[in-house]
Amino acid sequence: MWKFSYVGGNNYFCIIYIVSMVKIAIKVVNKGHQPLPRYATPQSAGMDLRANIDEPIVIRPLERRLVPTGIHIALPQGYEAQVRPRSGLALKHGITVLNSPGTIDADYRGEVMVLLVNFSNEDFIVNDGERIAQMIIARCEQGEFVIAEELDETERGEGGYGHTGTK
Repeated sequence: MWKFSYVGGNNYFCIIYIVSMVKIAIKVVNKGHQPLPRYATPQSAGMDLRANIDEPIVIRPLERRLVPTGIHIALPQGYEAQVRPRSGLALKHGITVLNSPGTIDADYRGEVMVLLVNFSNEDFIVNDGERIAQMIIARCEQGEFVIAEELDETERGEGGYGHTGTK
């Protein structure tokens, strides 16, 4: 719902978009021993995913490791789950999700796994129960290609990487 409000000044106004949070039912089977993913705060976008492991995993510099979470999910059709890095792990330890965002399709039923990589110069130890990533639930659409002989002209044209500059 859009709400238009005039706010002071002669040349500007404020547009307010009122959003109501939609809760999506996600079936989950927890085959691990960690609690289910949850939102840390009422306005968090992502649910924390925890390592579900029997012994610590050492990730050496520039090494990548697949870390189990113990959970299996069934998303409704038209949704995906995105696995993203946790900012604190990235900043403090150089740990990130390699295929970020990792996509979990609505028809996938296997265990949710997190592909971590260590970009630091030191070993990183993943302990059982550690929050290793966050999972975002997002609506997604499927596109359908339509064969064409040519595309419409744009100002950008074929300008790609770095084309628009840095300033």
